[in-house]
Order: sequence, then structure tokens, then C-alpha cells
Amino acid sequence: MADHIAQHFRAEEAPFIESATGFIQQASDEYRPILTHFLNPRQQYILSTLVNSDAELKLTFQGGYPGAEMQRAMIYPNYVAPADLDFEINLFEIDYPRKFTQLQHGQILGSILGAGIDRDVLGDIITDGERWQFFITADMSRYVSAQVDRMGKIKVRLNQMELADHIVPLDAWEEESTTLSSTRLDNVVATGFHLSRHRAKELIEAGRIQLNWNDFERPDYQLEHQDIISVRGFGRVRLTSVNGVTKKDKLKVTLAVLHK
Repeated sequence: MADHIAQHFRAEEAPFIESATGFIQQASDEYRPILTHFLNPRQQYILSTLVNSDAELKLTFQGGYPGAEMQRAMIYPNYVAPADLDFEINLFEIDYPRKFTQLQHGQILGSILGAGIDRDVLGDIITDGERWQFFITADMSRYVSAQVDRMGKIKVRLNQMELADHIVPLDAWEEESTTLSSTRLDNVVATGFHLSRHRAKELIEAGRIQLNWNDFERPDYQLEHQDIISVRGFGRVRLTSVNGVTKKDKLKVTLAVLHK
């Protein structure tokens, strides 16, 4: 199955497809639920495509709160009814001197990863403009609370919270329907942030772009369903869907933009 499915995705996505098909095989052979680490939206889309081809298995995602971007997946037989607790996600709030300093998303992410924690055990980092929280796999909770006591130069304390006590994130994705001549990376960046193609290309070649959380410097790269591009200093843009072609052979697409 992996070879057949892999033809529909990118060559560089083959390692994830191999892991995903392994999870599916395990759930099928052992007839029990299999829980993944946190997956980005592109990985969620690939896994959904794979699981949907197996009539005996189901798939549910959970990121700790409604609308989470990074989510854990559970692949399970038809008889299972997964509960939220089964996803083994914990929530931490960052206690820091709010009156005297400000935290930034990059500071928080860098400090947690700098403690030796892999990106795929960390879920979303969210803020309401003042408070900051993050989600992490339950098995890494004790480690992160023991290892992280500073973020940049700011002394912090991590307080574990109930999932129900998550804040309502300040940031909101704004969706827009538009047309594109192609799904080239520079074209999507330019359209999403209302830049010239030349400026978008400069940003990409200057190393200010991440594609699905990986550094990326190819302006002509063709994006696909649920790819997320982070542009340092601007925010993020996601290719949510391609909805057909206009009479003038332009692509009808839905983009979601999250401004910095």
C-alpha cells in the first residue's frame, strides 16, 4: 500500500508515509488503538488519506482544545470509542513577571526545544495577549517542568493546568478565496501577504521562510493541500484547498492567513 500511496505525495514525505503505514499496520494487526505524537496539518491530511483506505479502522485527532493546529492522532478499530484522556495531552501555563516583561512565541518554542525536547511531542503554543500556555505529551510533562525555568533571560515557572482551563487564543486565521496562476511558494507568499512576487522571492531566498516547520529556500516549489508557510516578520499562510479552475485557467484556492 505504501508504494501505491506514496506516488500521490512528495518524495520527501516518504519517511512520514512509512511511519504512518506502520502505525496503521500495527492498529490492524494488533486490533488496538495506536496513538501518534503531534502532527502538523499536512501530516494530518496524509494520515487521513491513508487510514480512509482501510474500512476496518477509524481516525480521530485531538490537540487539547478546539481548533488546535498541532494534533495527536489515534488510529483505532471500529469497536473503540476514544475519550479525550486517551490522547495523553497535558497543558502548562507559563508563570512569568508580566508587569515587567513580555514573552514571544519564538522565545518559548526555542527554550522548550533547547531543553532537548523533540518538536513532535510539543503541541500548540497559545496566548490571549497576556497569558501564555502550551500543550505537550503527558509522558514529557515531568521532564519539561523540571528542565525549563527560563525563557530567554526571563525566569519562569511552568504550572500544569486542566485541559478545560485553556485560554481562548488571541490569534485567528482569516480565510479568503482567491485565484492563483500557480501554487508556487513565492506566488502563495506574495498573495497571502499582499507582496510583490519579487519581494516574496527575496524573503524565501534570504532564509526567512519555513514550510511545514522546516527551513526552505525554493521559490518555485509547488505547494499542496494543507501546506503551512511561516514567514518571519509577517506571520503564516496555509493553502487550505484548491477548488477548481477559472475560465482563464487560473486556480481557485482558499488561503488562510495568520498575521504576526
